[in-house]
Amino acid sequence: MQELLPNVQVWHIGLYRDEKTLRPVEYYNRLPTAPTVQVCLVLDPMLATGGSAVATVDILKRWGVTRIKFLGLIAAPEGVERLSRAHPDVPIHVAAVDERLNEIGFIVPGLGDAGDRQFGT
Repeated sequence: MQELLPNVQVWHIGLYRDEKTLRPVEYYNRLPTAPTVQVCLVLDPMLATGGSAVATVDILKRWGVTRIKFLGLIAAPEGVERLSRAHPDVPIHVAAVDERLNEIGFIVPGLGDAGDRQFGT
């Protein structure tokens, strides 16, 4: 995305999914004191349960951003539904919607864990 939009501001809101509860846990947030942009793009390779996406949008809205868009690669219908229900004003753009979530909240067929793939863990 930085190659497509070279002059954007980039921040990281760190969330991970608790594997037992499937709920997001925030571990990092260093947003500036006040918003410095008019639109935020939430980039996440996968939209599975939707918990982290909803939590991220909650954080950005509390920060004061009014225009937010979600961009991802693969989603599960359950995640799309959860984010749409929680934040109907946030457009969701994904390359593909797979079949479903499995019993442990992973997208089926999916690609495996995005973090594991990116960091080789």
